[in-house]
Amino acid sequence: MLSALEIAKLSEEFETKTPQEIIHWAVTKYFPAVAMSSSFQTQSMPLLHMASQLEHRVTVFFIDTGYHFWETLMFREQLAAEWNLDVVDLHRDPRWDVFVLQNLRRLPLEDPNLCCYLHKVQPMQKALTGTKAWVSGIRRDQTSVRSQAQILELQDDGLLKINPLLNWTKSDVQKYAQEHNLPSHPLLEKGYRSVGCAPCTIAIGANEDERSGRWAGRGKTECGLHTEMFEKKKLTEVKQEFNLEIK
Repeated sequence: MLSALEIAKLSEEFETKTPQEIIHWAVTKYFPAVAMSSSFQTQSMPLLHMASQLEHRVTVFFIDTGYHFWETLMFREQLAAEWNLDVVDLHRDPRWDVFVLQNLRRLPLEDPNLCCYLHKVQPMQKALTGTKAWVSGIRRDQTSVRSQAQILELQDDGLLKINPLLNWTKSDVQKYAQEHNLPSHPLLEKGYRSVGCAPCTIAIGANEDERSGRWAGRGKTECGLHTEMFEKKKLTEVKQEFNLEIK
């Protein structure tokens, strides 16, 4: 295991490395206890393509919230087959099924923070149990929160979060996609330049920020995977935080 000091030093060194070099280091050091995550939108294509080129077949987590566009689910199936990806679908904890079904339409619109926590954060927390390294595709130019991230981030429970594309820009993503003739999410041509769940995603103008179509008008920019991901909460704490009355 690397110490916090060693990880901080490596993270600084990786600022001048390519994503491929960082991913190769991560997989070489941690396989098979390493996993990637992907939303399978257009911005995710470079990381997925790099994963498909690796000697090892790394697990790719896809969070199936139950609210995805049909196009996203079909795109995920297509790429998993064509690129021979080991994709594992993550789902919410069954203990929330009755509550979610009772509030199926209201939940993402009236309480998107709770919706994201139940459908994204908790499933990822469970999936990462026993994993030593998590490779994420976030970039500093996406949100103010992500602008403060580091390439290597050691968590309190020992998990190492690795962000190999952190220094890339939207232009870098486009350039890589063109060079490798990567496919685009089917909804991109319809104005959906950052695709999340259907109730919380809208098409946007060509000159708008690529994430401005996510949770538009709700003062929300993150789903929680890159903010409260490592805040493990008990059921009683979740109920208190969101004022829920669930037995």
